[in-house]
Formats: sequence, structure tokens, C-alpha cells
Amino acid sequence: MTLPPEFALIGRYFLPLAGPGALGLKDDAALLDPPKGRQLVVAADAMVAGVHFLPDDPPETVGRKLLRTNLSDLAAMGATPLAYLMTTALPKPMPHEWLAGFVAGLAEDQKLFGLHVLGGDTVSIPGPISLSLTIIGHVAPGAAVQRVGARPGDDLWVSGTIGDGALGLAVLQGKLPADAEGHLASRYRLPQPRLALGQGLAGLARAMMDVSDGLVQDLGHLCRAGDLSGVIELPAVPLSPAAEALAAADPALLPSLIVGGDDYELLFAADPADRAAIEALGAATGTRVTRIGHFTAGEAAVTVRDATGRPIELPRPGWSHF
Repeated sequence: MTLPPEFALIGRYFLPLAGPGALGLKDDAALLDPPKGRQLVVAADAMVAGVHFLPDDPPETVGRKLLRTNLSDLAAMGATPLAYLMTTALPKPMPHEWLAGFVAGLAEDQKLFGLHVLGGDTVSIPGPISLSLTIIGHVAPGAAVQRVGARPGDDLWVSGTIGDGALGLAVLQGKLPADAEGHLASRYRLPQPRLALGQGLAGLARAMMDVSDGLVQDLGHLCRAGDLSGVIELPAVPLSPAAEALAAADPALLPSLIVGGDDYELLFAADPADRAAIEALGAATGTRVTRIGHFTAGEAAVTVRDATGRPIELPRPGWSHF
């Protein structure tokens, strides 16, 4: 009996991504045995062509970005990846070359990060490409780091560098010149989920989330969760060499870097007494960590200060879908 087109597509492209519990992608559900004595962590995120990635982005990087943005949510809770479910809504007809590249990117990162697909759904739509992924990870019971928990006087830290994702998008749109190493475009297309750092921060970070919609806007989420204020010292915000070069040529660019999206770095609160431990963890995981401000008592709000300590005006708080 000939397979319906949808199931032929699933068998050709997605079955090779399946692992234990996926049941050969022949059932409407999967079976999952969580590691003994561990608590599951589940998150979901979506990407739409023209919104979260450019329509002409290489399909390999689209698959990898879809997986990595969800892995970043696990990192922000200190979790270890386990498996994922995926829904693909694809225009008809969908070029097989695009699907082959998309799946190749997923396969590469499945191997890199140690997880597999359990199943999902595939549908045909007029367009644009719409992708959704539900990630599943695990932590020790009660060890997940949440957004709530920061206290007045806590340090504010961030991993990696800020602003590269937004600058990379501008480069790919032709609004900025490309840097020689292609670092900025790569950071937009291929975020780096800070899994090892996030796992190590369990027990050190009092509150944590990843930076997806802009440093200022996401700090606002931590402030509201903890009912306190946050202060960012703008000169302390870490930049990559490529971003530093652009900011040096145009100092007015700097404030926009902390409201751009697509950084996928970890933003967290910690006791000042743990500074040395956090710096040691950063060194051990090969991840830059920078103390960029602090939390204070007061109304949930974010203040950004310049080198003189004066508050500065921002062009906008961050990215919003609405």
C-alpha cells in the first residue's frame, strides 16, 4: 500500500531524527522514561519565516536555530536536554532541498547536544514557514532556577556578549557592513545555548532567564517576578570585538544593543558573596560572565546608567510580537 504524501515525507526526513520512545513515528504519541529521580522541565517556542529568521537563511541554520532557542530555555532553568517534539507548517509545494537541509541541521545539533525527536506534526499551509518545538529536559527535584528569587542587593550578571544578534540581523538585511569574520551574522543565525553554565548555576543563581527579547525588556521580567528594581551599568555590558568596533564608530548605537533581541544569553541574579564562584564557573565552562548591575528594593522597573551614573533614555524597551 502506498503511503500518503504526509507520511512519506515524515518517513523520509524526520524518522532518521527519532530516538527511543518515538515508536518509529508510527503512533500519535510517544513514550518517555525520565531519568530516575529527576524532574522534567518542559518549554515551547516557535519560529516564523520573516519574523524569527530570514526567508533566505540557509535551511541548516533554521533547523539549528529552532532547536537552540529552545535549548536556551532549558539552560535558563539549569536543565539537561532529553528530547523534543516538533510541529512543521510548510508551504505547498515545499522544496525537498530545503527540507533536506533543515533536517541535516537538526541532526547535527541533536548529536552535539545529546537529544532526539519524539514526534510532532507536519501540516501544509499557504505560507510562510512556521515551526514550533517543545523541548524536554530534566533537573534534580527542586533544583530548577526560576525567574522569581532575586533579592535587593543581588548582583546582576549576563553570559557571553550582548547585541550581536540584533547587529547580525542588520548585517544580513544590508543595513550594516559585514564584519570580516562573519561573527555577527553567525550569532543571529546560530545562538549558543549556555547549557553547561546554566547547569552549574543551579544553587548559585537566585533567579535566571535567557535574553531573547532584549536585555532591558527581559530584565524587566526578572524585576516583576521578584517585585524589585534592576539597574544596568551600560559601560559594563559586554560586547564582542565586532560590536565594539561598530559602537566605537557610532556611540549612539550602544543603547540600541541592549534592547535588541536574539542574544540567547543567560541573565541572572546572585549573592555578591558568590562572585568568585561564578567567575570560576565561567572559566570552567569556557563562558564569559560579566557583572553588569544590581537589584534594589522598589517598584519593578529597569534603570540604565551611563558612565557618570546618570539614567539614559532608550529608543524602546525591547522586542514585542504585538
